[in-house]
Amino acid sequence: MERRVLLAIILSFVVLYAYQALYPTPPDQTAQPKPVQSSKTATAPNASAPAASNPTPSIQPSAPLPAESGAPQVPAREIVVDNANVHAVFTSRGGVLKSWQLKKYHDEQGRPLEIVAGHAPADSPLPFTLGTDDAALSGLLASANYTVVDSDANGKWTSTFEYSDVSGVKAQKVFWIAAAQPYVINVKASVTRGGQVLPVTLRWGPALGSGYTIKSRSYNPPPQPLFYKDGKVTRITPAKIADQPIHEGTFGFGGVDDHYFLTAVVRPEGPIRLQYAAVDVTIADHPEGAHYVDWSARFPSTVTAARYFAGPKDFDVLAAVDADLVRAIDFGYFAWLVVPLLRALKWINVYVGNFGWSIVILTVLINLVMFPLRHKSVVSMRKMQEIQPEVKAIQDRYKNLKMSDPARGKMNQEMMDLYKARGVNPASGCVPMLLTLPVLFAFYSMLSVAIELRGAPFIFWIHDLSARDPFFVFPIAMGITMFIQQKMTPTTGVDPTQQKMMLFMMPVMMTFFMGWAASGLTIYWTVSNIWGIGQQMITSKLIGPAAVRTVRPPAERQMKNVKPVGGGRTDQAKERKS
Repeated sequence: MERRVLLAIILSFVVLYAYQALYPTPPDQTAQPKPVQSSKTATAPNASAPAASNPTPSIQPSAPLPAESGAPQVPAREIVVDNANVHAVFTSRGGVLKSWQLKKYHDEQGRPLEIVAGHAPADSPLPFTLGTDDAALSGLLASANYTVVDSDANGKWTSTFEYSDVSGVKAQKVFWIAAAQPYVINVKASVTRGGQVLPVTLRWGPALGSGYTIKSRSYNPPPQPLFYKDGKVTRITPAKIADQPIHEGTFGFGGVDDHYFLTAVVRPEGPIRLQYAAVDVTIADHPEGAHYVDWSARFPSTVTAARYFAGPKDFDVLAAVDADLVRAIDFGYFAWLVVPLLRALKWINVYVGNFGWSIVILTVLINLVMFPLRHKSVVSMRKMQEIQPEVKAIQDRYKNLKMSDPARGKMNQEMMDLYKARGVNPASGCVPMLLTLPVLFAFYSMLSVAIELRGAPFIFWIHDLSARDPFFVFPIAMGITMFIQQKMTPTTGVDPTQQKMMLFMMPVMMTFFMGWAASGLTIYWTVSNIWGIGQQMITSKLIGPAAVRTVRPPAERQMKNVKPVGGGRTDQAKERKS
């Protein structure tokens, strides 16, 4: 029974891990049939140049400014915002965001992580490109050179971008960033023509980052649309975007995310329309290219106060912006348990200062809490092991009966009487182990999505707990400790050949499988195995060696019931007494 439970646990992990690796997100369940929209495919500018492999965003050239009375174009002005968390660059040409670098997070080259798309096509809009339902007017606003007035006082940076022309077009964008929420860009926008207020569209453009899939990590999906509506988070795989590119309604948030980062409009006032389009970029020196999702939000009128989040999917950071924004982190079905575990991990790290050792300490604490359950499970399995000869003797007496034979009910009754006589509950060996499953799955989910582990070092060769162990040290250690733990675990009713196969095959299979898992996960599993070995030794010492019960074979009992030659009574009474 406990072998089956162990196998079920391991296979559950295999299925869970494989599902996330092969199918990072579920398909959009709300999609309705719509005309198919082809994905936008482009070639990155200067793809063969060295800059093509640099995730720093390429500056998109603006369209020429329409001639106004023959006046020459005014050079664009750059406005820089710099604080402890973000280095941002706005430009007066189009009044857009040119760069948004996260100082506390780094790319593969160790530079501050750039959120603005680094390999977007040259004609792609930059974040906060202003648009309307009139394509010609949208082109004008996107290429116009805005006048800028900015200030930075009392922990709040504010900048006002304004444009007007002789045709009666007036546009304004106001941005402000508060020190308390460094990853939030507050926006106010309006467009009027001849005094008439027009609906406003704020385009973010392709999102987000370099667009590359990092192969060193076990789970690193490409950017994908997501939105929170009617109490449910919907994620759309890039292949499904064309089926329904437009989503309308009142949203808690909506935008584009990847494994660790998010760009989204947060709790906009009133209903809006979100529109998405897949953007695949061909890059000469990167065979798989870069993959983005272009997105925009259309507001029915003037944007009075829209909040845009562009930053890490850190639980505490998201919660400080909006309580529902934490749903952007896909913790899975065990989110109710993952959140306390994540908070505990971060609390321990405050004192330890190393997330690797924090994982070790948290693993020990979890196993310490589960000690009574595992102890009870081992004791129950030991009792089951002791009565196995008697169980097998009962089974042998009825082995020739078919499953449909009513006489098999007598076998089950005999076994239940045996369990009752020996004080054994057959379910008590597996139920405690099943109770630990939510913790195991929750820990797995936490280590898979927690941004705190991204780029977090442990010791020596482990420089990133979210990436695989480069030398496979911990996966091999995990396999060895799993083998030792299985060998020490009491077995009941298992065929010897099957037992040997399980003893060797499962550790080997899991070692190979976990070789490409996040090193933080293999550290957790290895420490859990070592704890299990130690607990098994302690429990075995406490309960002592297993009692050996001998049962006479059925043939011997039948001989005892034969009447002796020359008369006399049989030994049935003696056997009953014995």
